[in-house]
Amino acid sequence: MTAEGMGPALTDQESHLLHQLLSGEDKAFETLVKTFGGRMLATARRLLGNEEDAREAVQDAFLSSFKAIPRFKGDSRLSTWLHRILINAALMKERRQQSRPTPVQINDLLPTFLPDGHRADPGPEWRQMENELTRADLRKIVRAQIDRLPAEARAVLILRDIEGLSTEETASILETTPNSIKVRLHRARQALRTLLDPHFRRLS
Repeated sequence: MTAEGMGPALTDQESHLLHQLLSGEDKAFETLVKTFGGRMLATARRLLGNEEDAREAVQDAFLSSFKAIPRFKGDSRLSTWLHRILINAALMKERRQQSRPTPVQINDLLPTFLPDGHRADPGPEWRQMENELTRADLRKIVRAQIDRLPAEARAVLILRDIEGLSTEETASILETTPNSIKVRLHRARQALRTLLDPHFRRLS
């Protein structure tokens, strides 16, 4: 089974829209943009952290999708397919511009463990520290630290933990297996916790 085939099938609405797109109906592409553009822009903002870059990535993604529609077989959700194109467009823009600070190496952020299985440095109690932060402050801190992660870790965190997509749909978007997504997400969460610990320590 291909990665594209791992996602759920087209909904009736998406199937109808796909038929209109393949038939070349005048307003079909406009409907595509109106239906999925808002969600795609939100994802691009989270990935790129810049409004102008995000809008350009969405535009690039829609242009690419328009050219690729005849090759789309309909064996995944249309929204999943568009998200996949968007992720690729956003990461390509990031690589071209190289405006984002050099990401930290995720292996350097993973915790070390004692022979008994406990973390060598467990850090502060997060629940207690979270109570001392406003929701806006916490969101700002988390966003800044997610931005420091490598693109692969950042993408899986955004899709699974922020956008709330399923493991299967995230795997389809990132063109990998659900098991791979589970491993990536676990490592990304551990790395993010390491980056967040110094901020919580300052509150203790």
